[in-house]
Amino acid sequence: MKEAKVIKRYQNRKLYDTHESSYVTLDEIAKMIRAGEEIRVIDNKTKNDITAATLTQLLYESERKAKTQPSVNLLKTIIRSGDGSFSGFIAEKLKGELASIEAEAAANAANASANVNNAPLMNQ
Repeated sequence: MKEAKVIKRYQNRKLYDTHESSYVTLDEIAKMIRAGEEIRVIDNKTKNDITAATLTQLLYESERKAKTQPSVNLLKTIIRSGDGSFSGFIAEKLKGELASIEAEAAANAANASANVNNAPLMNQ
């Protein structure tokens, strides 16, 4: 597996690409990700992995700059569901989708089994 590029985040909120030895912006990190690069963002002081928080910030900034904004009703629905986070909302929605897919697969398997049991034998 490809080694993740380490980006350090300093207390002044600047992001430093240790591989390229240069400061980077959130837009540049987005370009890296779109290009398929693996990244890890580390808080320089605490050494904690803050990749998820940084990517969440990147999504927020992208959404803020977007020409179309999500509807207020959608945002309220996200806040009201689960733990109020976007990731909680997605997990809750996927859980429902997975349950639906599993139920459909079970029904299809039951129907296929019933069809096999009711099929006439060919070599009688």
